[in-house]
Amino acid sequence: VQLQASGGGLVQPGGSLRLSCVASGSIFSINGVDWYRQAPGKQRELVADITRRGSTNYADSVKGRFTISRDNAKNTVYLQMNSLKPEDTAVYFCNAIIMTSDRVQRGYWGQGTQVTVSS
Repeated sequence: VQLQASGGGLVQPGGSLRLSCVASGSIFSINGVDWYRQAPGKQRELVADITRRGSTNYADSVKGRFTISRDNAKNTVYLQMNSLKPEDTAVYFCNAIIMTSDRVQRGYWGQGTQVTVSS
């Protein structure tokens, strides 16, 4: 099983980006999926999470600006980021609880995608 995060880049303050987290391999089901971020010199923090059924939670710092969603048919979770601020600059990682075809369940991390918000 592999988890691939993509969609990062350089954007001006107030701009938008959409991150994608795609799971591939011998997957039976994908349960909870989280997006984390880590800025230089700071601890990794939870940004948003979504359950298999679509219930969501957000960090206070991104509420009203970020939206997490999922397409179970495509094994993909998205993070739509609007009204971006310089303080959103970080490497963004996805983490997913995946049950493989042999019914083993554990967490997987994607490789991270850089988001830079700067004028």
